[in-house]
Amino acid sequence: MHKFDIVLWDVDDTLLDFHRSERYALNSTFQHFEIGMTDEMLQKYLEINQALWRQLEKGEVNSHEVLVGRFEKLFAYYHITRISAEEMQEFYKNALGSVFFYLDDSFEICEKLSKSYRQYVVTNGSVTTQTKKLHLSGLDDMMDDIFISEELGFHKPQKEFFDLCFQRIPNFSRERAIIIGDSLVSDMKGGIAAGITTCWYNSNNKENTEHLKVDFEIKHLGDLLKILE
Repeated sequence: MHKFDIVLWDVDDTLLDFHRSERYALNSTFQHFEIGMTDEMLQKYLEINQALWRQLEKGEVNSHEVLVGRFEKLFAYYHITRISAEEMQEFYKNALGSVFFYLDDSFEICEKLSKSYRQYVVTNGSVTTQTKKLHLSGLDDMMDDIFISEELGFHKPQKEFFDLCFQRIPNFSRERAIIIGDSLVSDMKGGIAAGITTCWYNSNNKENTEHLKVDFEIKHLGDLLKILE
């Protein structure tokens, strides 16, 4: 009998390469609105976006202030007034959901695990974007359920997010659940606070700046198989 039988997956930069999709979607969005996106503008957007997501993880802003607010701040910085941030976000979330790139052998790994484990997605983000790309990638077929912060009304690492997920998982046991994700804050800190086993996917050899005591650390998703089996 396996020690774990419930696998909780983060999506962006864990199962799927978010950064590649992000650049594709930003290019498509800026082209659609006929805005010339320079490298400087891209870097400014990334800087604003990352700062807002960090604030969200700390509970300092809500998801609307992140998703729409990032474009509001970008437009204010570059004095762009002919389009609204809401229009930009609406187009962008659809563009972001229309493309995906697997990380490591994520599809094959999830497919293999689906035969013996219950798998769930636990992700922050837009329902439209996350649902669309999970469907296009085929990963949704291997999941027993998908939990998205916009739908639940709470986001990782909030305790309420995990409480709602656990309530919807049949016969849930904290002792038999493991979360895999790349974020020290939303995934690892959230998992620790929720009382489940944590597995940090650290493919880029990042420093543990949060000084968290994670249970496992892996550099390739395939390493998870050794932990589970």
